[in-house]
Order: sequence, then C-alpha cells, then structure tokens
Amino acid sequence: MTNDHTEPGPVSIAGTTGSHPEGRGFGVDVGGSGVKGGVVDLATGELIGERYKIETPQPSTPTAVAETVAAIVDHFEWTGDVGITLPCVVTGGVARTAANVDKGWIGTDAGALFRDHLGGRSVTVLNDADAAGIAEDKFGGGKDSKGVVILLTFGTGIGSAILQNGVLLPNTELGHMEVDGKEAEHRAASSVKDDNGLSYKAWAKEVSRVLERIEDLFWPDLFIAGGGISRKAEKWIPLLTNRTPVQPATLRNAAGIVGAALAAQSGVAP
Repeated sequence: MTNDHTEPGPVSIAGTTGSHPEGRGFGVDVGGSGVKGGVVDLATGELIGERYKIETPQPSTPTAVAETVAAIVDHFEWTGDVGITLPCVVTGGVARTAANVDKGWIGTDAGALFRDHLGGRSVTVLNDADAAGIAEDKFGGGKDSKGVVILLTFGTGIGSAILQNGVLLPNTELGHMEVDGKEAEHRAASSVKDDNGLSYKAWAKEVSRVLERIEDLFWPDLFIAGGGISRKAEKWIPLLTNRTPVQPATLRNAAGIVGAALAAQSGVAP
C-alpha cells in the first residue's frame, strides 16, 4: 500500500456538533482508486495543511477500507469527529449500493464499521456526490447562491446532489434517470465523450439534453458542474443551451473531504 501527499428526503440534523477542535473538522473521501483525508477549516472550507492519500486497497472490502481510513486519521493524530464519504447510497449509516468499490459494501453498516476502527468516536458517513454538493454549495461554485442548487459530477458516470438553501436531499441518483430512452450517464458522462471521441460541441449537446430534463422536473436555480472535466469548463459550459445557469465546481479534489467534514460538524444523518 503506497501513499502520497497532494494538494490541498432532506437530511435531519441530530444531536450536537460534537468534537471539533479550534473550529476544525476532518473529512475522508473514499474513492475507487484512492482514499484521501485532511483537516478542514470549517469557517472557510480550506484544507489546513496538505491532504494525505493512500491507494484504495484491492479488493476494496469494507474491513480493508476501514483500516485505510483509520491509517489516514492516525496520520494526522486527529481525535475529533470524522466525516467519511463512500461511492455508495447511504441510509441510516448503511451502504445500499457500491460503485467502484467491492460489492461486499452492500448492506454493510458502514457507520458501525468505521466507529469500531476509529475507537468509538462519532462518525458521519454519506454519499460522495452529496459531500461534494454540500461543500460546493457552501464554499465553491454555489457560494452565496439561494434556492435549489444541483451539483452534477461528470466522470465515468454522473453523480448528483440536490440542495435547497443549503439543506441536502440525500442519495439522489440523477445519473440513472432516463433521458430519451437512455440513462443520463450513458448519454452525457465525460467517459462517453472520451470513449466516443466526441468534440466538446457534440458532447455539450448531450449534456444540454440531460440538464433540460432535470430542470423540467426540479426547476433549479443553479447547476454546478463537477468532475475532472470541470477544469476545462471554458471549452464546453458556454456551449450549453439549457435555461438554468451553470457554474463550474471550484473545490476540485478537496470537495469530498470538505463536505465530509461539514457533514460531521452539522450531524447530518442521511
């Protein structure tokens, strides 16, 4: 196992804010290729110091991932509450699906598992796109926006998060919504652009179709476009033809960490 340092329905609010030393929080973002974590300034959304990353164990079983998360927390000698994202639908702390991680996660009480590996401290577990949405809404592309904000992460598939005035509706799966006979992510994920050699213009047309379908159902005030392709937002966002404004995500690889820390701070319990 190798590691590296790199750059920095509506949910219920339960209990107290827990242990957050000096206005800081801690988030861990579990992905298919890497598990990364760091200390977060809860007032600004900025990472305090560098994030720390360890390659996702293979196979990425619940126990192996939990041990990796514990190693990251121990690296920082962090003793407070911890927020953790998973590429899974999470309800009541239990993983219900598994995308890019071992299928053994399905049905696992992730909250209990991580608590056991982290000495019984308070742990908040949520979907990775939801965590990114929380962070982008508060500190990133949606900062100072009001109303309904929808984050879409364009990658291998399409992840989604819906917030209204900062309140998250957890576990939306808009990437699986059917658009003209095809799943949205099979039409407009950035992997579709790459796999089919589409120009930005051709791909933006497909993205527009998906956004138009979503906005007809939810009437959002703002879309936030995330995923790696958001780094090239100037090449395709101006080509979109849907009616709702689209802003690129700005927190990049830190969004999941920041959102997880914010979720732990607020006691969000999807």
